[in-house]
Amino acid sequence: MAHAAVAEGMTEADAATLAAQWETYNQDSVGSVIEMAPMRTAQETVAADGTTYRLTSLHPGVNRWYLLEIQAEGAGAQRFHFENADAQTWTLTLTDGDQPELSIAGLGSQDSCTPWTGEPSALATAAGSGLPYAPLCGQKIYLRNKVSGSRTNREAVSDFLRENVVFGDKLVNLIKGTFFEDAFLENAETVEDGDAGDAVAALGTAALDRQPVMRPNMSIEVEGAEGGMEAGAWYAVEGNEGVYSSVMKPAYIANSILSERNGANWLDGVEQNADVYLVAFDLGKFEVGYELGTDHPGLGWSSRPSRSGSDWQLAGPDGFNRPDPLVRNGMLSPSLTSRAVAAFAGGFKRDHGAYRFSDYATFNRGHHYGFLSNGVTFSRLIPNLATLYVTLDGEVGMKTWTEADNEMVPNLIYARQNGVAVVDRDPETGQAVPGDRVSSWGGGNWSGSADAQLRTLRSGTCLKTAGGRQFLLYAYFSSVTPSAMARVFQAYDCDYAMLLDMNSPELTYLAVYKQNANGDGLEPMHLNRYMAESDPWGDNGRIPRFVGFADNRDFFYILRKE
Repeated sequence: MAHAAVAEGMTEADAATLAAQWETYNQDSVGSVIEMAPMRTAQETVAADGTTYRLTSLHPGVNRWYLLEIQAEGAGAQRFHFENADAQTWTLTLTDGDQPELSIAGLGSQDSCTPWTGEPSALATAAGSGLPYAPLCGQKIYLRNKVSGSRTNREAVSDFLRENVVFGDKLVNLIKGTFFEDAFLENAETVEDGDAGDAVAALGTAALDRQPVMRPNMSIEVEGAEGGMEAGAWYAVEGNEGVYSSVMKPAYIANSILSERNGANWLDGVEQNADVYLVAFDLGKFEVGYELGTDHPGLGWSSRPSRSGSDWQLAGPDGFNRPDPLVRNGMLSPSLTSRAVAAFAGGFKRDHGAYRFSDYATFNRGHHYGFLSNGVTFSRLIPNLATLYVTLDGEVGMKTWTEADNEMVPNLIYARQNGVAVVDRDPETGQAVPGDRVSSWGGGNWSGSADAQLRTLRSGTCLKTAGGRQFLLYAYFSSVTPSAMARVFQAYDCDYAMLLDMNSPELTYLAVYKQNANGDGLEPMHLNRYMAESDPWGDNGRIPRFVGFADNRDFFYILRKE
């Protein structure tokens, strides 16, 4: 994932400026999200009529997001969040002179654009269009507009109870525990003598003592599985080279794994027989990105940790609780949809993404989960938390964050934290082992129900190295505890694994895309019909979440490399 260098004209910030910005970034609190972009560079020019124009590249190494500020004499500043439609090609700069212009350079050419001129101006028209991404300057850039993100009926009911009913959060937990417990549990029919088809040799098979053929209730189409899928084996997903799928049940996991407690709990009879669906992406062929939802995760305080002293004077744990002047629109850029391979829901909302119990609730302001998109930190990355990140050169990593890792921030394009490790490598043996808080409800902030029942529908992700290649795995667990998640990731020999979200299919959503029959659009293949039902309706049927419609939740996306 190489990114364009800073073009001549948008000068590199000098060492003193970068050092000052980095010092501000590391302060106990800052005033806005802009100060959480320590690599930013800016140009400013004044037109003949006294109007000041300021263009800020929020991270020149990423070259994706820009902030344009226009201030006429005696008037307040107008701010516009631009997205570069092709970060590999175009770079934006401001020209000097009586009539400043926006210069867009790349491919040996340089075009000029003044979207703020005219009556109405192209900029005003784009801002009033209601589009999440409004094209400007020959579609070389987009104006990111605030829009309302879609949310499902179940999520809307839950939010209403939490926000408008006394003890609403406890009521949601009661409903979840009483009516929804194991509601999405899946238990595929097995065919002991069936023909599973060809397994994908590159990934091998999971460490299972039994490998019966399963007929899962899964909507993703795979090759060579006409009679079912052999548990623990991998199958190529139809129409998507480099994407593979696997199914299993925790009951099949090798006893050599289950007999070693390593801090995990024993598995109960329900989760042993609950289906697990996995999808693997060959990172040699794909890029990984991360986009924030229109609303979630939020930037303010979680209600879980106790605040004290000066914390009560801060709008959020980083000092602010709004993304302004940047815009979160919960949707993949239209310039990337032609390469979209998959998208899956991110992690916890902000209110659930911090600690109420255990030692982690007592320092680091309760360990609010951090996240970073397009080189801008919206919530700082906190030590001790499981972190999925992508560097400027496209490296995908997953680890427990440390204080020393903060030096990596200038080299990051995306990052998302969610709880603590589900699986990590034992430094002495090299074996995949459960995280040290897998069996602790409060210590791992695993959520579940109000009475600490850990078993529920969950999703997770892990990194796995096989045959000299790196794979990102998404896993959907129809009814498990964190201990069962750990055992599954151990069986698939993951290097590191973390939780995503939980409790319902729409919150653990994954879709893999293939070209439709007409070759003019994407057709989603969901893990199950419940996920398909969370796609919003449009005039011509359902629209895929995240890539075709703005969503209120954050998400990861997979792109085929150019």
